[in-house]
Amino acid sequence: MAGFGNGTRRYPRSRGRMGSRTGPDRATLGIVGLVCAVAGFFALGIVLGPAAIVCGWLAMGRSWAGSRPVPALVAVVLGAIDTLLAIVWLAGATGPGSGLL
Repeated sequence: MAGFGNGTRRYPRSRGRMGSRTGPDRATLGIVGLVCAVAGFFALGIVLGPAAIVCGWLAMGRSWAGSRPVPALVAVVLGAIDTLLAIVWLAGATGPGSGLL
């Protein structure tokens, strides 16, 4: 009868048995960001570039301080390059020479 009614069934995370389950972990976010950044060079760079930046930033813990995981940092850098290239490409496609005449 020890601890009857006061067990850890209501609070299973109180003893550290389970990790945070509010979303994907940082390693997964870093890898997803890296995949988005690499895929963005081939297709949909204007969408996958910012997605890679966001995933990499979240994987780094939303901070530049401290140790940064390599896939997350690479995802942020490649995502930024990807986004800039997509913006330059879109600006060039809507230039004065792309009219109907």
